[in-house]
Amino acid sequence: MILRPISPSRPLQLSDRDANPPRGLPRGDALKEALAGELKKLEALQNAFYADSRRALLVVLQGRDASGKDGTIRTVFGACNPQGCAVTSFKAPTALELSHDFLWRVHQAVPARGMIGIFNRSHYEDVLVARVKNLVPPAVWKQRYRQINDFERHLSENGVTILKFCLHISHDEQREEFLERLTDPAKNWKFRAGDLEDRALWKDYTAAYRDALRKCSTPWAPWYLVPSDNTTTRNYLVTRVINEALQKMDLRYPRASKEVLALKAKLQK
Repeated sequence: MILRPISPSRPLQLSDRDANPPRGLPRGDALKEALAGELKKLEALQNAFYADSRRALLVVLQGRDASGKDGTIRTVFGACNPQGCAVTSFKAPTALELSHDFLWRVHQAVPARGMIGIFNRSHYEDVLVARVKNLVPPAVWKQRYRQINDFERHLSENGVTILKFCLHISHDEQREEFLERLTDPAKNWKFRAGDLEDRALWKDYTAAYRDALRKCSTPWAPWYLVPSDNTTTRNYLVTRVINEALQKMDLRYPRASKEVLALKAKLQK
């Protein structure tokens, strides 16, 4: 079972039920084994991707607080050579970033060819948080959907493959994750008072996510809705989509020149 891109023409509920593992997926130990297999495959594909260096891969991870963005990065991209990966975490914009257009800070973090860039949150904060918290007028955030699509098309036409994952958790699962953070001293630092403020705006964020996902899921930069109440399910589905995209790239290791290959004879003497 593999995820399919969100269709702009189909309704998108984003209900709590959508956060459950989909039917047809292995369960328990079978799913863990399947994930291990996909991670092993990703390791080999990323090695070839890094050596090939003809394209870049941008992976966008978006989701509510406690949806598992950090955990996805640790597990999925932990299978990769760290030399070929770069993680960028987008927090509240600085004064310098606010003095530029909203895509300025994002464009600087786009990965180079041969690299996998992972965005922990992204430019989509500017049609989610900015909308829900009224940081800019509706006339401003409404035109950003088109601007984002144009920006991502530009990246795609210049050798950047874009995969966007919305990690979707239920209202109850977020509550459990928050309680764990407040209970576990090793996780206290992850919790902030603003998390509860955002939780109180659940319906507003749901509406904002619906619009962002449907309006900005394009052939060149598709959105995938990832059921994330179960971490193994989440990691497996994300890895499967990435592997499928890498397999379509016809990756190949660069051929060494005749001069380099001729050096083998010297070592064999």
